[in-house]
Amino acid sequence: MRNSLLDRFRGAGGTSGSSGAKTFRADFTASLVVFLVAVPLCVGVAVASGVPAELGLITGIVGGLVTGFLPGSSLQVSGPAAGLTVLVYEAVEQYGVAALGVLVLISGLLQLAMGALGLGRWFRAISVAVVQGMLAGIGLVLIAGQLYALADAKAPSSGLDKIFGIPELIGDVAGSGDALKALAVGVGTIAVLVLWPRFRQGAKVLPAPLAAVALATGATAIFDLPIARVEVKGLLDAIQPPGGSEFQALAEVGVIGTVLAFTLIASAESLFSAAAVDRLHDGPRTDYDKELMAQGAGNAVCGVLGALPMTAVIVRSAANVQAGAKTKASRVLHGVWLLVFAVLFPSALGIIPVATLAGVLVYSGWKLIPTKDLVPLWRSHRGEAIILVVTAGAIVITNMFEGVIIGLLMAVAKTAWETSHVHVEVSGRENGDGADAGAGDKPLHVRVRGNATFLRLPKLLDELEGLPREREIELDLTGLRHVDHACEMALATWTERHNAVVKRDAALDERVPA
Repeated sequence: MRNSLLDRFRGAGGTSGSSGAKTFRADFTASLVVFLVAVPLCVGVAVASGVPAELGLITGIVGGLVTGFLPGSSLQVSGPAAGLTVLVYEAVEQYGVAALGVLVLISGLLQLAMGALGLGRWFRAISVAVVQGMLAGIGLVLIAGQLYALADAKAPSSGLDKIFGIPELIGDVAGSGDALKALAVGVGTIAVLVLWPRFRQGAKVLPAPLAAVALATGATAIFDLPIARVEVKGLLDAIQPPGGSEFQALAEVGVIGTVLAFTLIASAESLFSAAAVDRLHDGPRTDYDKELMAQGAGNAVCGVLGALPMTAVIVRSAANVQAGAKTKASRVLHGVWLLVFAVLFPSALGIIPVATLAGVLVYSGWKLIPTKDLVPLWRSHRGEAIILVVTAGAIVITNMFEGVIIGLLMAVAKTAWETSHVHVEVSGRENGDGADAGAGDKPLHVRVRGNATFLRLPKLLDELEGLPREREIELDLTGLRHVDHACEMALATWTERHNAVVKRDAALDERVPA
């Protein structure tokens, strides 16, 4: 019985006997590490999203017990992610917590449909610069918002207001003793997150996020600091299944845009994370369509429970691989530990300072910004670097959905421009310079090669305008691999008008006596 259960987790090709027991022990140990990493992140993402802390744990539980059990990526771990925090916060502010379940449910169903239609692999075609820009924009807005939470202050709603309000925040914090104490706790949390991995022995025993939260919570309790703590409702009280009135909101255009943003960003982040996790281990590779369906199933369940949306999370996934996980049993077990914690120890959340979770998210937001990649990218692929920066800036200035759309449009335009290479070859020029007086009357043969689109039309017309005005043109487009309608019509019209002018001038010259 035990071996059959292990074989279900391992799938085809799994070993048995003592090697099976060794694999299960490795997965068991890895699941505990992932659980310890997941707890502060689940709670922190929920608080930053403006929803009860328990909803973050529910999403983590579903990510383990539902998505973790389904095929797709063997070692990737799913749960609430910092990458969706800004979008969820905006949705909750605009439509309310009750509507969140509908948004997540429909997004999950769309992911299931896309996976069933085999669209998962196409997410690999999304420009990496757009994804990096998306994550960088999320990181910037996340940091700007959590700076307020570090001081127990309420953050403005829009990304620009958060950034422009920082000078006022500094003045308010400087004049408040309680705010300074909260800030000290939050900054201390960030310091532990940065420094803890350097203590390799300690990092092996306790993950940095949990160590930072534990130390900050202990210091807050010992010194009895008057700072805000996480509000606790209880697991069952936090569950809010969507009702009929929430489904009626789907008729609004804004809601549809939010659903599409959830679907696009969650899918892209999960599948890019899967590609990154595949590079960390030598096990089975990810089936992108099955992984997209697994994410969709998880989000559908989260939507029914009124919880946060989920994605695959690279921090938890990397911790899972580094802890020695061998099969998907580790991620399923991490969901079990989250469930046990949420049921037996819910009051433990109530002692965690909000400033501590803000510190965790500020650190997570900073990790989303590709600071090390930007300069090399600018040197080697300047266009990609511009797309990254513009996408991030657009997210800060507008919102998540519009910023990503702007980035995608820029990537498409850049690709279209780079692939629209055309060459104009002119033969017959030498005839006009020869001794034969009649040779100059022969037409010029102009052959266009490459890909002619409207983006390259100005260049083509400039080259044609530079040809001798007294010679007729024979335009040859057979060398084109692609020509769009606008370009074809413009070239034909120019050639027709040019030849008409040449014939008219020749006729006038014949009428003028020598």
